[in-house]
Amino acid sequence: MVKNKKLNKKRITPNTTALISAIIITLGGFFLLYNFISEERLEAYDYMNEKLSSDEVQIYDVKTNEVTSEPEIETPTVTTDIESYIGYLEIPKISFKRGFYNIDSNLNNVESNIQVIKGSDMPDITNGNLIIAGHSGTGWKAFFRNLYKLEIGDTAIVTYNGLTYTYKITNIYKQKNTGKIAIKRNYDKNTLTLVTCTKDDDSTQTIYIAELVN
Repeated sequence: MVKNKKLNKKRITPNTTALISAIIITLGGFFLLYNFISEERLEAYDYMNEKLSSDEVQIYDVKTNEVTSEPEIETPTVTTDIESYIGYLEIPKISFKRGFYNIDSNLNNVESNIQVIKGSDMPDITNGNLIIAGHSGTGWKAFFRNLYKLEIGDTAIVTYNGLTYTYKITNIYKQKNTGKIAIKRNYDKNTLTLVTCTKDDDSTQTIYIAELVN
């Protein structure tokens, strides 16, 4: 009789079972809702990255307050000629290295590579500005997906015409996705500007300004 009484004390009551079931159902609903919101955020993020390539991009010269170029984004076409990169962009902190094409090449397009924006200067131009754009997001073409990890003081390296140019990031700022890019830089410095959509923010783009140090 004593043993039966002890077993009865350990028996789970109907109220306890209902409480545990309610907790499990609540947690399940929470995780389903979280996953749904995460997927919706990624879809919106990828959509805004499409805007980076589908809209006309205007480079806005902050110093003169005038639009310096208004390039048309071209769709890559199939060609039998194999083009070579004219240079390479390397960012050691995020283990990034990728070549870029001539500005007028059909392959110079964010849909297939990082893109040199028209109006850019190559690194050998005194006080020039090399502007490179790329997708962020989650797809295979999101070459700039890890740019958000960069901080002021980090290094970027450009190889061009057999020479290596080392830049250090001096400014990072965000702008609304309006089809225009305002370049805020020191016009007495040779500059590298990187542009991509902002992580977890489908309404802005982030601009990274780097100045030549070597």
